[in-house]
Amino acid sequence: MIINFHLNGKVTSIDTDPMRRLLDVLREDYKLTSVKESCGEGECGACAVLLNNVPVTSCLINIIQVDGGNVITAEGISETPLGKLIADSYEETNAVQCGFCFPGFLVTSYHYLNNDPDIDEDKIKWALSGNICRCTGYRKIIDAVQLACRKLADQELDHESI
Repeated sequence: MIINFHLNGKVTSIDTDPMRRLLDVLREDYKLTSVKESCGEGECGACAVLLNNVPVTSCLINIIQVDGGNVITAEGISETPLGKLIADSYEETNAVQCGFCFPGFLVTSYHYLNNDPDIDEDKIKWALSGNICRCTGYRKIIDAVQLACRKLADQELDHESI
């Protein structure tokens, strides 16, 4: 079956089994390795992408569900001014250790800053709650998002999604 969708801002189509997981299509067919498989049950956030501007775990999405939709991965986000600001904030606060979870955190941080860039710690915790990091105590991750919120408030960045 042919599935048509936007991927990181570009129109694409793929002829594949409609029941394949989005995670597998992104990794195997499009070589987008930021999308990681960890739990395979939608609990850890390592495979997070934006689907129609909503964070989802791609291990639970069949490719047929993206037909006509818009998928943005960490690779796409990292090319935007806001994505770069977020990545710089994670680096400045030393929030990334092994890096396995970072793409999922980048996706959810991007969604948060695009929709509600409030520095409030409880709101940030809620926004990132679908992501698990096995290396940190989350303090530096929250600090990174707060720093990104402060930087965003100080700058005129294009908030347009891909």
